[in-house]
Amino acid sequence: MSESLDVLPSSWASTTIEELFAPLEDGRTLHQGWSPQCEKIPSPSHDVWGVLRTTAIQAGAFLPEHNKLLPAKLTPRPLIEVRAGDLLITCAGPRVRCGVACLVRTTRRRLMMSGKMYRFRMPENLVDPRYIEAYLQTSNARDAIDRMKTGGSDSGLNLTHDRFRRLPVPLAPFEMQQRVVAEIDKQFTRLDAAIAALKRVQAGLKRYRAAVLNAACEGCLVPNEAKLARKDGRGYETGELLLARILRERRAQWKTGQLKKIRSFGKPISGSKKNYKEPSILDTSHLPKLPEGWMWAPLEALLREPLRNGHSAKASNNGQGVRTLTLTAVTEGSFTMENTKLTTAAVEKVRDLWLSPGDILVERSNAPELVGTAALFRGEAGFAIFPDLLIRVRLLSSVSENYLEVWLRSPFARNYFKRSAQGISGSMPKIDQEIIERLPVPLPPCSEQVRIAEEVEMRESVNQKLCEVLDSSLRHSDRLRKAILRRAFEGKLVPQDPNDEPASALLERIRAERGLAVPKSKGRSFRAIPPTQTVCGK
Repeated sequence: MSESLDVLPSSWASTTIEELFAPLEDGRTLHQGWSPQCEKIPSPSHDVWGVLRTTAIQAGAFLPEHNKLLPAKLTPRPLIEVRAGDLLITCAGPRVRCGVACLVRTTRRRLMMSGKMYRFRMPENLVDPRYIEAYLQTSNARDAIDRMKTGGSDSGLNLTHDRFRRLPVPLAPFEMQQRVVAEIDKQFTRLDAAIAALKRVQAGLKRYRAAVLNAACEGCLVPNEAKLARKDGRGYETGELLLARILRERRAQWKTGQLKKIRSFGKPISGSKKNYKEPSILDTSHLPKLPEGWMWAPLEALLREPLRNGHSAKASNNGQGVRTLTLTAVTEGSFTMENTKLTTAAVEKVRDLWLSPGDILVERSNAPELVGTAALFRGEAGFAIFPDLLIRVRLLSSVSENYLEVWLRSPFARNYFKRSAQGISGSMPKIDQEIIERLPVPLPPCSEQVRIAEEVEMRESVNQKLCEVLDSSLRHSDRLRKAILRRAFEGKLVPQDPNDEPASALLERIRAERGLAVPKSKGRSFRAIPPTQTVCGK
């Protein structure tokens, strides 16, 4: 359908939405609600008045549970109570939320519109409100409404009633409207079923990914080194022996100055430099039993240098500066240019913060479900620095960075960070270096670490490809939904019937019926009357 609605079947007519409005009970054709200072909680039942939130209006769906309790001291305004058959559209808010429309098919009593929404109706047996609701979801209608919005910022726009009244509408014969709506419902029902199936598969892949990480860290994903060694009749270095070797190397490197000072919470070692402390001994009584040949170790024992917070600086506005990661790079595990920004960080302050391959970055602050998210950097040295909300982990050579990344993404480690995070209400929870250092790590033999990491990588590669196919299918379903609506309002979704009453005659009947009504304020919207005036109660 063209933007101007010129290409329509011969029995259709192009009009404006205002010409289709039915007079409301006070004679007006468009009502705007009221936005009093409400309680934060919703109205508990239909016996208590509430005011709708704008989120009650979703594209093609009405959610009456999205409301706020009207304080008892305020007088309700029954004239703006929402009823079944009302068409609602948001008229204020962010760009993506201003101009969203739905039909109220069912609702509870005593819910009023807010001042950020309009209400209108269609003339009974002349215009099907479901037809108008469907049209308001089309790309043509949404684009036209978007051009009508006013305001200085995308975060706060308005749709004035005068502009909205001029919205072009392709009007089909009444019988055709009903056939169009029935076919849209049929097509959407099939499409929704397909989308639900795709989302079930998505959820299954997410569960599979978690199961792979669980199996990897429980020693169930690849052959166990202890069993392989017995089968081959050879010896092997157990996790316990590996940890003992790591600790010996750690002490030796400390004495020679190769190992940077690492904060530790254990006891000083007799005979060593006084500021060297042995890593803490883990209390394993509350930890899961490990496979044969594995050993629990605190993460601090595996570090080759102290954990390091990054550095945050203001964004550069001249196209120059120090390239700095964003949190998204770690959240998505994607170290690309798109997940960096240029900042005004002083070069001399960030000399030690440039990334190297093998660095693991942990989010020390984020939303509760993301705090502690970790990702391994595999890119080129010097790609970028990392911000203050990230902590860098660098491991001794005897521990696989790929394996530790698997462990840090496991349900055990994710839950550990969530439980350990602290923060005041309303703020992003935080973890500190000590929490990361104290993380228990299941330490398998070196060769088993490598096999685990390789197997996880292979399985996640397959999983990722399947996820990409599903994402593509879901995007296609969105395009298909738009195509169904487009064809519906081009008159191509269902056959035309020459016996239908032409829309031009329908328009004349609508105009004639409108002529019988005497609106109190023709051409203007209605705002809720103040509570000092009387209204008819229910």
